[in-house]
Amino acid sequence: QVQLVESGGGLVQAGGSLRLSCAASGRTFSTYAMGWFRQAPGKGREFLAAIRWSAGNTYYADSVKGRFTISRDNAKNTVYLQMNSLKPEDTAVYYCAAGRSLSTVVAGSPNALDAWGQGTLVTVSS
Repeated sequence: QVQLVESGGGLVQAGGSLRLSCAASGRTFSTYAMGWFRQAPGKGREFLAAIRWSAGNTYYADSVKGRFTISRDNAKNTVYLQMNSLKPEDTAVYYCAAGRSLSTVVAGSPNALDAWGQGTLVTVSS
């Protein structure tokens, strides 16, 4: 089993930045890729970004490309999401997830992913 714990959420003004962290533990050798998602109030879960643990290949949703950056520290088993130029519409609960392939994470099917974190709330004020 893989366990994921997010941190770094909070309240920020529009135009500001936040960096989210997702620490993985447990059977992390079975995790091939990690991703970030978000869910705003009254909306479905949205894929944001994904990264392969080994090669570091990344993939982004068009909605965050150029503003958000995903990275990983393999030694710390931690994935990060740097969020810049935040907008009020970025307000959501942010989740990280682990999967067996980059495409599986990008697809974001809950049943196909190995684990989800508990989420961290990001609130962007105008």
